[in-house]
Amino acid sequence: MINKKLKRNTKRVKVCLMLVAITFINTESFAQQQNYTNLALKDLLQIALNTNHEIKKAKLDVESGSYRTKEVWASALPKVEGLGGLTHNPLLQQSALPGEFFGQPGTTILVALGQKWNTNIGVSVSQVLLNQSVFAGLKAAKTSQDLYELQSSLTEEAVIEHITSAFYAILIQQKKLSVVDTTIGNTQKTLNIAITQYENGLIKEVDVKRLKVTVSNLKSQRQQLQNELDILTNQLKLIAGIPIAETLTLAKTESFEEKAALADNVNISNRTEMAMLETKQKLLQIELQATKAGRYPTLSLNGNYSYQGLSDEFPYTAGDQANWFDVASIGLALRIPIFNGFSTSSKIQQSKIANLKIQEDIALTTNQLNFAVTNAKNQMENSLITLNIQKENVELAREVAASIKVNYNNGLASLNDLLSSETSLTESENNYLMAMLNYKIAEIELIKAAGNLKSLIK
Repeated sequence: MINKKLKRNTKRVKVCLMLVAITFINTESFAQQQNYTNLALKDLLQIALNTNHEIKKAKLDVESGSYRTKEVWASALPKVEGLGGLTHNPLLQQSALPGEFFGQPGTTILVALGQKWNTNIGVSVSQVLLNQSVFAGLKAAKTSQDLYELQSSLTEEAVIEHITSAFYAILIQQKKLSVVDTTIGNTQKTLNIAITQYENGLIKEVDVKRLKVTVSNLKSQRQQLQNELDILTNQLKLIAGIPIAETLTLAKTESFEEKAALADNVNISNRTEMAMLETKQKLLQIELQATKAGRYPTLSLNGNYSYQGLSDEFPYTAGDQANWFDVASIGLALRIPIFNGFSTSSKIQQSKIANLKIQEDIALTTNQLNFAVTNAKNQMENSLITLNIQKENVELAREVAASIKVNYNNGLASLNDLLSSETSLTESENNYLMAMLNYKIAEIELIKAAGNLKSLIK
């Protein structure tokens, strides 16, 4: 009886634990779904650094590079091999010996030499003592690892740039939707008033129809903006590595205020592109050293030990009839290159040309990056001027629209004037929003030109 109760209680406990586990999993899944809502730029960038597929591939390249480095290091370590062999000779090789050895002068006797079974078990050890190519390869391995890490960093910077641009493009698109919604609301109010006025015989039916057409066009425009927003959002998900089916919403608290321009003495050496070229140059110099090392002697230490057995019967079952003995050797192997048909000389010249080309790449990239800095500053200044102009235009258009609306309500302005002022206000606000987006893009370009893209995460 007690055992039955104990079993029942045990089952109940297991069921409770399962329910708790399921609840925890569901809660955790729900929390993970909430991770993509109301995201600020920094939050989105942090997520992208962990979920973007290109960044993941770049990190895998770094990991793969570390194993390639270990592979190169292995060439400088001792090599140990186990040896084993078993040979059966059904017909032994015969040798012709003078008959004098056997008391038969003037004849030749064929004698089978050796044993029918020959086996050995042993170990072989080798160690490079002097090989400039191996030592240069070790330096190249470390430099290659640095190159993989720089490539990964460059991939992260590219993702940060694309996500930041897409982030602000979505926010601007949302503001455009807000502008259209406001315009639709204002026009709808005017339409409602116009319908009342028409019913009272104060205006013509054509004015009501024009307002209805205007509201319909605005709603169509809003739908287009919404479709564009959905596309931009899905593009952002794709860049960030977020599943398309997930709901992604962005925080609307990001500041669009103008920031101070960067100092004139921007140091382009902070750019990852320059660091990559300099690392490639270092790698080519090491490869040149490795090629030249092909002319130098190499020295290695070799050691062998084996335990051999000879017998006319299978040696592992022959017992005392098998002849077992030790064999060991230690030696040095010296290799001195003398002439290889000018192969090494040709490789050296090719390596020198590669070094000259990388120098040209560094000079070209330096000019390009300096141009990018200057262009980014000019673009920033131009965008700021345009932004201020468009901001003033919005204020003027808003004042004009408000004045004409008052006059329209008092019968002092026509419907054409009212619709024209609303259209001008909407266009001015959209132009201002586009100027704001262009300013943010110019700001991103300036941050990139200074090599500070990762500062957006901090």
